[in-house]
Amino acid sequence: MTRDEKQQIIESLKEHLAQFSHFYITDISGLNAAETHQLRKECFKNNIKLLVVKNSLMSKALEAQNGNYAELKEVLKGSSAIMFCNVANQPGKLIKQFRKNNPRLNKPILKGAYVAESVYVGDNQLDALASIKSKEELIADVVALLKSPMQKVIGQLQSGGHTIAGVVKTLQERN
Repeated sequence: MTRDEKQQIIESLKEHLAQFSHFYITDISGLNAAETHQLRKECFKNNIKLLVVKNSLMSKALEAQNGNYAELKEVLKGSSAIMFCNVANQPGKLIKQFRKNNPRLNKPILKGAYVAESVYVGDNQLDALASIKSKEELIADVVALLKSPMQKVIGQLQSGGHTIAGVVKTLQERN
C-alpha cells in the first residue's frame, strides 16, 4: 500500500469519526464469509457502518481527532473492525443478539468503545453499553414522566365534575 493510499484511508476514517458520534472497536476474526456477511447485513439494517481497518491507520486517525482516545489506542492490536453509529446502544445490542444467534462463535468480541464521550475497554463492558438508553428513549421517558402528573390532575378534575353534577342533579330533583 502506498503512502497516498494510506493517507486516503486515514482521511476516510477521520471523516467517519466526525460523522458518527459513537464507535465500537471489535474483533471479528474467525468468522467465515457467510457469518461475516450476516454481521454486515445486520449492521446495515441497524444503520451501523462496519469497517475492517489496519490498527496503525486507525491509531493515526484517532491521533488527528480532538478527544482522549489513549485507552482505545491500546486495544488496537490483532484484528480490528470498527462499528460506527449515531445511536449509542445499537452496536452493543447487535453484538449481543449476534452472539445469541451464533452461540458457538462468541464473536464479535468488544475490544473498546467510545460512547457519549466516554471510553469503555473490554468485552465485560458489553452489557453496560447495550443497556445505555438512546436519545429517543430518554425523551420518551421524560415525556412519560411529565404526562403522568397531568393525567392525574385531569382525572381528578373530571371526577370532581361528575360529583358536582350529581349533587346539582339531586338538588334539582328534590325541588
